[in-house]
Amino acid sequence: MTIRLLLADDENLIRDALAMMLGMEEDLEVIAQAASGPEAVAAATRFTPDVAVLDLQMPGLDGIEVAQRLAADVPGCRCIIVTSHGRPGYLKKALEAGVRGFLPKTASAKVLADVIRQVHDGGRYVDPELAADAIAAGASPLTAREADVLELAADGAPVEEIAARASLSPGTVRNYLSAAATKLGVGNRHEAARLARARGWI
Repeated sequence: MTIRLLLADDENLIRDALAMMLGMEEDLEVIAQAASGPEAVAAATRFTPDVAVLDLQMPGLDGIEVAQRLAADVPGCRCIIVTSHGRPGYLKKALEAGVRGFLPKTASAKVLADVIRQVHDGGRYVDPELAADAIAAGASPLTAREADVLELAADGAPVEEIAARASLSPGTVRNYLSAAATKLGVGNRHEAARLARARGWI
């Protein structure tokens, strides 16, 4: 039985190399490729692959958002995330989105091929090192609203702009940012945003 694959990665060289290596496996066939999140959703909807191998960070929609879309639109397609950003919060979000495999881009093509087979057969695979990091980091202490506001603050936007984008008052935004900084044990919102982003909480 041939496992039909969708590969999605915005780095063409990596995607092409991966397609070539996986194509050498007798039971794997790359039937579609995509360079962005929206392209991946469109390709999966059109070709209905058995397994989608998704880069975590892509233009338009990230790999986790693509997995969420495919769970609703192409429920027979199982998703694997490959990433060079193995932050703990991303793993939790990916599993919540129904992702069945999560591994770093440093994994070999043989390991990825084996994970594809395992996921296709109904199993799960999480890279042991990424899993250990996620357990050590623990769950995010931020509420969903604090995380949203902190994400808007991560690029240095002023409070008034954040308030307008979040449909909140400036005072409420300051309260959320202050609460986030206190929970993360840092001195200001910029440090809070850096720490939360490093752990994959925003």
